[in-house]
Amino acid sequence: MAETFNIAVFAGDGIGPEIMAPTVKILRRMSDASDSYSLRFEDAPAGAAHYAKTGESFPESSMNTAKSADAILLSAMGLPDVRYEDGTEISPQIDLRKALTLFAGVRPVTVKTGQRTPLNMPEGKEIDFVLVRESTEGLFYTQGCGEVSENEARETLLITRDISEKLFRFTFEMAQNRKKAGRGPGRVTCVDKANVFRAFAFFRDMFNAEASRHPELESDHAYVDATALWMVQKPWDFDVLVTENMFGDILSDLGAGLMGGLGLAPSADIGLEHAVFQPCHGSAPDIAGQGVANPMAMILSAAMMLDWLGIEKDHAGLVDDGRRLREAVEDVVADGRFLTRDLGGSAGTEEAASAVLDMLFVS
Repeated sequence: MAETFNIAVFAGDGIGPEIMAPTVKILRRMSDASDSYSLRFEDAPAGAAHYAKTGESFPESSMNTAKSADAILLSAMGLPDVRYEDGTEISPQIDLRKALTLFAGVRPVTVKTGQRTPLNMPEGKEIDFVLVRESTEGLFYTQGCGEVSENEARETLLITRDISEKLFRFTFEMAQNRKKAGRGPGRVTCVDKANVFRAFAFFRDMFNAEASRHPELESDHAYVDATALWMVQKPWDFDVLVTENMFGDILSDLGAGLMGGLGLAPSADIGLEHAVFQPCHGSAPDIAGQGVANPMAMILSAAMMLDWLGIEKDHAGLVDDGRRLREAVEDVVADGRFLTRDLGGSAGTEEAASAVLDMLFVS
């Protein structure tokens, strides 16, 4: 009998609903075709548009839907002209991150043969690494509550043993799973600035302690400035990178640039019991309603969701379909005929998503 998994769906703002709809359509088709699992989707209203209509940005019922779901699929959130009375942005994704303690921000970076990239790639080289960003602490800890006076400003960087040890366990498990799947050599790189900051020396010490528990895996260190350089010079050498919140925020956008833009950049925020999957890009209200948004980052985030669910639930069918969906997107992008305009093509949202569906079920 097929096992049923509940997916909370946050449709998002701006282009969010436009890229979520075809993504759910693909997932429904995969679910219908499977004899080992079934996906049940439940809408969870939230976001800037919902706030503009109702005065509420994140209903309690939507939070409860998220907490009870097996996984959470979230589209682009926020609108620049819709804010709280204090002027801050409406960001339900950050509310989820805090409420569910989603400490591991996972940002995959892949460039396959035939895919356009700003890099001059050596023949035979491909890029396939994962950046794991701590998502609840670091230099984002104060988040708008820093101290500012006439002559100086201060923000607090926080790194705790509790969260860091969880982060490093997660990261080494990921490297192990990638090695088993044949996607990496099983190497974890700690990215820090331990030569300058005591906080990062503390961070590195905890990394080393976890590394000692995994003699079957490789581990090394890199300073964040050198890592930025090497991400341009030799990104094919990386496997799994783990770093602090602010460093991860910056390097993940560099990783998206290697792939050709944020339109191909999926992400996940993962904790011990919950996980949210969403594209890295924003809600792009300037193109909302035109049918030209790139759905690939959203679809790739859904592929990450299937893979994570499969690993968490020990369900090979989900893992296999996560791989199939990721590879279908990669094949469509490498083919080049159905690229949206942000990638230099002319395909619309539906046409690009349909090409992925055809790659899954027609090719």
